[in-house]
Amino acid sequence: MTLARLPLALLLMVVLAAIFGPWLSPWSHDAIDWNAVRVAPGSPGHILGTDAVGRDLLARALAGTRVTLLVAAAAACVSLVIGVAWGAIAGWYGGKLDEAMMRIVDALYALPFMFVVILLMVLFGRSILLVFIGIGAVEWLTMARVVRGQVLALRERPFVLAAEAAGAPPRAIVIRHLLPNLAGVAIAYLLLTIPQVVMIESFLSFLGLGVQEPLTSLGILVKEGADDMDIAPHALLLPGSILVIILVSLTLLGEKLRDRFA
Repeated sequence: MTLARLPLALLLMVVLAAIFGPWLSPWSHDAIDWNAVRVAPGSPGHILGTDAVGRDLLARALAGTRVTLLVAAAAACVSLVIGVAWGAIAGWYGGKLDEAMMRIVDALYALPFMFVVILLMVLFGRSILLVFIGIGAVEWLTMARVVRGQVLALRERPFVLAAEAAGAPPRAIVIRHLLPNLAGVAIAYLLLTIPQVVMIESFLSFLGLGVQEPLTSLGILVKEGADDMDIAPHALLLPGSILVIILVSLTLLGEKLRDRFA
């Protein structure tokens, strides 16, 4: 295996473990084994040990990874839809509309989005649905700028000019000609958006404002592991390592795709 494929292989392993691992584990992430409270890794029935209340750490890590990836993917999709729509409209129509839409983006860039998301969590509750909608709704700005730039470049291409000359409506030109040609760049920046979303979700969960019990996430597991770091360092190393693998792998893959389609 070449070094360039290593991030993809690691990411696939993490994703497959998150999807199928909880089904194969003999313990659920919230099941308590009162006879095995805070046992060490390698104990019978608990390969990676248990936490302070007897919950299997491997089962919780698998379930937490699944929830984190689910929230990240859903939030990134929300960001993709808003960003592509905003950037495509601004780039295609141009003029005063483009200027106004981009000034809105510039103004939103100046807002402290982390505090905005925290405020949403406090005001409207901390459901998992609100978590990924809130995160996705504030992570679309870079996508909008990238898509706008691509549309501005593509709209002068001969195939677009030919479609306009043939009388194709703007909506059809954007959907049939522009979006397929900017899909590669959009996917590349989507992969770069997911690590940001993972970090935000983990930070919110670390603060207790993200995913709530009985669900768990990597942020919650890192918080619990940090509390017990002196007596059970493995409880922090496991979710922390998974988080690092996800962030580094997605970043490297996104950068590789970005360089290819730039």
